[in-house]
Amino acid sequence: MQQIEPVIAGNYYHIYNRGIDSCNLFKEPDNYEYFLGLYDRYISPVADTFAWVLMPNHFHFLIRLKEESEIVITPVTPDRVLNPVRGETSLASLQFSKLFNSYAQAFNKRTGRHGSLFERPFKRKIIENEWYLKQIILYIHNNPVHHHFCSHPMEYPWSSYLTCVSIKPTKLHRNKVIGWFDDEANFKYVHNQKVQVEQIEQWLEI
Repeated sequence: MQQIEPVIAGNYYHIYNRGIDSCNLFKEPDNYEYFLGLYDRYISPVADTFAWVLMPNHFHFLIRLKEESEIVITPVTPDRVLNPVRGETSLASLQFSKLFNSYAQAFNKRTGRHGSLFERPFKRKIIENEWYLKQIILYIHNNPVHHHFCSHPMEYPWSSYLTCVSIKPTKLHRNKVIGWFDDEANFKYVHNQKVQVEQIEQWLEI
C-alpha cells in the first residue's frame, strides 16, 4: 500500500494533483469558478492560501494548514465524504477529500462521465524555508507560461498572480507573499524574468 505523508497543522505545503490519465479537470470557465467556490467552502476554513493555479488537467496550491485553535468549523460536517483515501485522517485531508468528491460529482454529472476524476492520494510536499516558498510561488505562477498558455503570468486568468498585484479584497494572503519578495516592485520584477520551470521541478522533486 502506498505510504501517505500526513499533513500537519502549522506547516506550509505545496498541494498539487492532476486528472486521472491526465484527463481534463476543467473544460470551461464555469468549471474553474465552481472549483474555486468549493475550495473556498472546504479549504479556506482549515488553511491559509498563498498561491494557486488551475490548469486544464492539473492544479497547484501553496497553503499553510491552520492550527486547531485557528479553525472555526467543527471537525464533523453534514457533508458525506465518498471513498476517502485510506490513511487520510486529518481534518485538512478530509476537507480536501470533500472538495475533490464534490467537484467530481458535479463535473461528471455535467459532462456525462463516470468514475474517479482526480488521482489519489493528492500530492503534497512540505515547504520548510522561505527560499522554497518563493520558488514554489514562481513555479506556480509560471505554470501557464511553461505549458504555452500565455507569455506572462498576468495573461492567465486562473492563477493568484493577478490577485497578488490587485488591491481588491481577497482571502489570499498576498501581503505575506509580497513581503517574501520584499515589495510589489520586486515581486513583479522576478516574475518578469525567465523562470526555469524544469530546474525548479528538480529542486522541488516534483
